[in-house]
Amino acid sequence: MFTSSYLSASQTVGPFFHDALLREGAHTPILINAETVGERLRIEGRVLDGAGQGVEDALVEIWQANSAGRYNHPLDGRDLPLDPTFSGFGRTATDPKGCFWFETIRPGPVPFAESVLQAPHICVAIFGRGLLNHLYTRIYFADDPAIERDPILRHVPSDRRHTLLASRHDVAGRTVYQLDLLLQGAAETVFFNLGGDVSPSNL
Repeated sequence: MFTSSYLSASQTVGPFFHDALLREGAHTPILINAETVGERLRIEGRVLDGAGQGVEDALVEIWQANSAGRYNHPLDGRDLPLDPTFSGFGRTATDPKGCFWFETIRPGPVPFAESVLQAPHICVAIFGRGLLNHLYTRIYFADDPAIERDPILRHVPSDRRHTLLASRHDVAGRTVYQLDLLLQGAAETVFFNLGGDVSPSNL
């Protein structure tokens, strides 16, 4: 005898998505204020589907260390400065063309192992109406020489690494890094299978 689990169709993220996660007041694309310590920069990009079209109602979250390389998280108890003005977390929705942006600071390096540091990076999560699971990736800075030694990037095929590297543009005296996030296709962004708890220890 068949049970309802055999007869029920699979479900994508449903109609609650826009009203719940994209509701007014839920967006925090500006992570800094006048007191925040660190080099100011802007992250810009687009979330694109397999046809190269902008995804107009995706949600992009970022999570990063502060300028000293410390996360604002209970699991990060290292003896490094903790900036009370910087949570390290931001969230924003894409616009009708799939564009998103964040105002933040350049993160410091964080450890991978006792004697190995990761290159400065920003952790990214993408939510979408048609995604059964969140997508996790990273944004690295293409002009940072530390990326050549990053232990995570070493595991990414050389012909795919560019999908994680944001290019620098100086716009009217401001530092802007640009990177598009492609959900499908030949140039698909590299996504990571974190397989459990998302915390500083495994990002």
